[in-house]
Amino acid sequence: MRPSTVRTKICGIRSEADLRAAVAAGADAVGFISGVTHVSEDALDRRRAATLAAATPPFVTRVLVTHLEDPAAIIALADRVGVDAIQVHGLVSADVVARVHERAAGRPVLAAVHVTGPEAVGAARAVAPYCDAVLLDSRTPDRLGGTGRAHDWSISATIVGTMAEFDRPVVLAGGLTPATVAAAVGQVHPYAVDVNSGVEYPGGDKDPAACDAFVAAARSALP
Repeated sequence: MRPSTVRTKICGIRSEADLRAAVAAGADAVGFISGVTHVSEDALDRRRAATLAAATPPFVTRVLVTHLEDPAAIIALADRVGVDAIQVHGLVSADVVARVHERAAGRPVLAAVHVTGPEAVGAARAVAPYCDAVLLDSRTPDRLGGTGRAHDWSISATIVGTMAEFDRPVVLAGGLTPATVAAAVGQVHPYAVDVNSGVEYPGGDKDPAACDAFVAAARSALP
């Protein structure tokens, strides 16, 4: 699925100021990280995530990003936070993704695939029948996202081609910045791009100017 305009998601929203920066930049979606098993400085408790989700204006998609592995717990958290989409970002099986999708009550489910090597192509094929989109991210031994590291975009491009067989859009994440997102889009041709640490100040708050630059660069990357 090759869009004419690349959609953008700004993840790791943890304050009203972060939310304002993402919305003002024109992001199509914002991500709230809650329910984590690995390191994430942007993790929110359920109440804080719900407060920020409720403050998100209409027509901006609110995404729960979670490492939880139990389908019932994932759905319960999504219900309590009040989101429009669910990003299953943990190290889970295709069966777990399928069970989340069954209970999602019409909310799109994104399944994260961590691109650590060519085996990611098979991992994407395994989850594609049971989700609405595949999100490609980098990982380290202690982090499932927010690594600030790019992975092998040639593998991501292969996955985009493979996902066309399933009519599944691909969201590209992992170490993207305003300076690199156009090249990433040009090589991978994802449906959307996702950024977190690449638009932050050193202290972890979102940089409004970087958010603006990221969204503009992503949207101008395709003819």
